[in-house]
Amino acid sequence: MSSSSRVALVTGGNKGIGFAITRDLCRRFSGDVVLTARDAARGRAAVQQLQAEGLRPRFHQLDINDLQSIRALRDFLRKEYGGLDVLVNNAGIAFKGKRPGGRRGRHPAPSARVAVNDPTPFHIQAEVTMKTNFFGTRDVSTELLPLMKPQGRVVNVSSMVSLRALKNCSPELQQKFRSDTISEEELVGLMNKFVEDTRNGVHQREGWPNSTYGVTKIGVTVLSRIHARNLSAHRRGDKILLNACCPGWVRTDMAGPKATKSPEEGAETPVFLALLPSDAEGPHGQFVMEKKVEPW
Repeated sequence: MSSSSRVALVTGGNKGIGFAITRDLCRRFSGDVVLTARDAARGRAAVQQLQAEGLRPRFHQLDINDLQSIRALRDFLRKEYGGLDVLVNNAGIAFKGKRPGGRRGRHPAPSARVAVNDPTPFHIQAEVTMKTNFFGTRDVSTELLPLMKPQGRVVNVSSMVSLRALKNCSPELQQKFRSDTISEEELVGLMNKFVEDTRNGVHQREGWPNSTYGVTKIGVTVLSRIHARNLSAHRRGDKILLNACCPGWVRTDMAGPKATKSPEEGAETPVFLALLPSDAEGPHGQFVMEKKVEPW
């Protein structure tokens, strides 16, 4: 057991918003902070950078696309801390460019707003982005939510792009994604259908928007609503609060240098939700921007 029994964990914590969230939690959270990264060398370099600032994060490797990696982290948390107090699901990817057809730029690193576009076929972008942003986040949640301690806090980093994408869905899809009774299985079916529809070249005809990133973040936001509902039904007395949030348009590899916020400013809303007081009644199951609940 660690010297501290409280622990906060950030996925994708080695750079950008995740790194800024980790740094802020190291300063403000009363317990250990675990920085995770897919690449162990980059993760350890990030830890060393924070240590040079006088902070004391721990490191654990995590690839959210690898169930074995997720379960190794789960076992570590259970053994070292007996559970988890704060989970920030930050890890995610985006391709550069978001329109099907035409030329696009190069690598699946990031963004929906960078001028250079990515040449990867739209259906491949949909499959790869969905695998990480939605299914990876879902797998982490499946394995780690049962570890959440009373008064735990869960923050799923979504995006304002999810709201925009939702408004560009057909009325039928909007109704499904806004439903207070949609099940996780139904949501998984819809996310798989989007990928299949892009593969078949019929996604627009089927009512989907032209944003793979946006649809994956719809998935994250709706998954957050479902998980919050389940926590309220089965663990109401534990007062665990779970929310999705948008950090804003942040200068990172993903959003590029023209974005309006620094990573530190982007970390403000996720950290605000991660550190909600133990007696807080909410927000819970909400989509939060600039520390305020936005209607979904």
